[in-house]
Amino acid sequence: MSDKNGTVFETALAELGAVLARVDEGRIDAACKLLVEAKRIVVYGCGREALQVKGFAMRLHHLGLPVSVVGDMTTPPVGPGDVFLASSGPGETSTVLTLMRVAHDAGATNLLLTAQAEGTAAGRADFTLLIPAQTMADDQGSRKKSVLPMGSVFEGALFLLFEVMVLKLRDLIGASPEAMRARHTNME
Repeated sequence: MSDKNGTVFETALAELGAVLARVDEGRIDAACKLLVEAKRIVVYGCGREALQVKGFAMRLHHLGLPVSVVGDMTTPPVGPGDVFLASSGPGETSTVLTLMRVAHDAGATNLLLTAQAEGTAAGRADFTLLIPAQTMADDQGSRKKSVLPMGSVFEGALFLLFEVMVLKLRDLIGASPEAMRARHTNME
């Protein structure tokens, strides 16, 4: 596979790098601080974003942070002192908007990851981490910027962002790689 500028892999990686280079590192640090200080963390994402969010939840668990995923039968109710972390690349995902309202009404802090700073979800968030990537909200016609389809750039950027956040969180709480590994499931 190749295109006029080299391989499609090189193009896709360059696009991901360009997106992540525009994410505000101070906002990443502030989001990590919110997570560390949370009494409880509950996470949610739709579609392929959900896969990235669930992977992040697993790493938060490995770090020893109290985390649950919306939809799991063991997810507790949220309330004051809790953080509801939601991903909505397009910023208009109806389920995310509803869950943000529920979390807000219960007194939890809404932490949103989105590509749409002007979206409805950003307006409902207590804290927004902007990931300036193509999503399904802007993947057609003249607005299409990526070689990758639909929301793939946002989803790929989420994965890499979450891995960097894990490293920052690990340093913030002083978790060792050994402690993280000890929390990994043995049920595989």
